Amino acid sequence: MRAMKSIVILISGRGSNMQAIVHAACQEKWPVRIAAVISNRADAPGVEFARRHHIPAVIVASKNYQDRAAFDRALQKEIDCFSPDLVVLAGFMRILTPAFVGHYAGRMLNIHPSLLPSFPGLHTHRQALAAGVKVHGATVHFVTADLDHGPIVAQEAVPVLSEDTEATLAARVLEVEHRLYPYAVQCFVDGRLSIENDRVRIAEKMDITMNMKESA
Repeated sequence: MRAMKSIVILISGRGSNMQAIVHAACQEKWPVRIAAVISNRADAPGVEFARRHHIPAVIVASKNYQDRAAFDRALQKEIDCFSPDLVVLAGFMRILTPAFVGHYAGRMLNIHPSLLPSFPGLHTHRQALAAGVKVHGATVHFVTADLDHGPIVAQEAVPVLSEDTEATLAARVLEVEHRLYPYAVQCFVDGRLSIENDRVRIAEKMDITMNMKESA
């Protein structure tokens, strides 16, 4: 039997990726507990979603702290109360300090709305349209101290159409995100992810089953 994993999800807004992960975990019966949803904004719509689904929802308001380091220390203290195996950034609109990122090295994931390393930072869809690329997409990666970098877990591409606007392209990428992020989180929960030389290896489910039998 697979060990139950504990996850804390960080949001700043509606948390649509958080919702996709929660729904997938429930519907597919992952061996996981969503221990908490934490927001840096009290008015984040995703907080109400968490409460409706009986998930502890915690506010660590970034506006109450003088600098990033002080906020990150308070946030880390709150996260660690839940002893998570994995921290998931789901639209968490904060740049995190190296000390915070280092504390969760190898157990913090983020999703970015581009095919990294292309178009890091903000306004990715605008950047893609301005560059004239023919494909765009989303990337799930382990978080490192370098913004929008880190070992890539999974990517999925979408075509860029001649009539696309930022809004239409963003909507199509978001559909991809809602499939891709649950997949990546489930791979972590199943113990299928490993990092070798800054590259992520995703083991087949058969490999995991064989390893469990060998260690029994």
